[in-house]
Amino acid sequence: MADPRIEVTFAGHIATITVSRPEKLNALDLDMLKQLDAACDALETNAQVRVAILTGAGKAFSAGGDIKAWAAMTPNEFGHAWVRFGHRVFERLATLRVPLIAALNGHALGGGLELAAAADIRIAETQIRLGLPETGLGMVPGWSGTQRLVRRFGAQIVRRMVLGGEVFSAAEARSFGLVDHVAETGDALATAQAYAERVARRGPAAVEVAKLMIASANAEDNGTAVEALGSILVAKTADLKEGVSAFAEKREPVFKGEW
Repeated sequence: MADPRIEVTFAGHIATITVSRPEKLNALDLDMLKQLDAACDALETNAQVRVAILTGAGKAFSAGGDIKAWAAMTPNEFGHAWVRFGHRVFERLATLRVPLIAALNGHALGGGLELAAAADIRIAETQIRLGLPETGLGMVPGWSGTQRLVRRFGAQIVRRMVLGGEVFSAAEARSFGLVDHVAETGDALATAQAYAERVARRGPAAVEVAKLMIASANAEDNGTAVEALGSILVAKTADLKEGVSAFAEKREPVFKGEW
């Protein structure tokens, strides 16, 4: 059964994923991670979707991982069922075929900031705070806080958040490149929707390929990007059609090198 704490809605070419657990500041547990994974399936298989928005319900974007959800786990469970699985889910969000826009309506801390970092564009309301406080609990960021965030935003700003426990305002985060736009309180989702409509008006195939190319240039999942681009290109060739026809007809293919 779908977890109601992860809501997925569709409107035209725009999909919206809402983390809806406001009484816990949208902290994530294992069932919510599984439903985020299912949300990725829904977006990937819906050909009408050209752009997606990720946001939170209530006053927070996400406080990250729910401490009560992992505190009683054995080290093996924590490393595999929690960290490794969560890492895979966030990687799926980061590598969606469509651009993902994070509408930060409230604080994004720890895993919440790692969740926001999976998006291609981040729009933050002016009152929010962003940080990676994990070392204050005696742990380290586990959902790519020391990996994707370093690649996307630079090592020094991540050092300040992880080693020094610094927490930044939206304006500070904008100056560091952690967020792309700052909106007034209550306006993050509307601003994200306007930006999503802007993206949706552009060529969807070009946007998808450009996202892969940018990820490759930034050393993010190069193997997937190269194979996806290569497969898309080859899938359009006359040689592939000939190969499939020859297989079905049980004959040798006659390739002509035609694109």
